Amino acid sequence: MSEEGLQTIKSEQLSRIITAMCDMFGISLEEATDIYYCSQTAAMIEDGTADLHCRSDRYLAEEVWREYQSEKGK
Repeated sequence: MSEEGLQTIKSEQLSRIITAMCDMFGISLEEATDIYYCSQTAAMIEDGTADLHCRSDRYLAEEVWREYQSEKGK
């Protein structure tokens, strides 16, 4: 698959993760986007760490949210 094709797939996945966060946690699209892009999980997905990109969108949304809640509690 071409680099452009892979980038399209990644973009679609992150869109689904952010949308899932909105639906699951009742937050705005803007807030979900900020939380996602500030997370270490997003960086690991982008880097292909631990094959996170293979996990479901809802699972990844939960991981990002868990990370956010953990950081928020500090």
